[in-house]
Amino acid sequence: MKLIYFAWLRERIGHGEETAVLAPEIKTIADLLSWLRARGEGYALAFAQPDIVRAAIDRRHCRHDAPLAGAREIAFFPPMTGG
Repeated sequence: MKLIYFAWLRERIGHGEETAVLAPEIKTIADLLSWLRARGEGYALAFAQPDIVRAAIDRRHCRHDAPLAGAREIAFFPPMTGG
């Protein structure tokens, strides 16, 4: 599965994208965020406040309880403001 990180998430992790093989027990965005936080210091910093991180599955915005089944790409980005 392709994982993409934008803005300060990318800066804290140290790269903008990667390919990951997820264990079967990682079923939702929330599960994936927990798994990512455990991968190292940069990930822990990037996802320290998971509730503010936005996600998209195959370029469609989703909630953290969204299932990952069949997903090819997951993108994570910080909250956005407009004006």
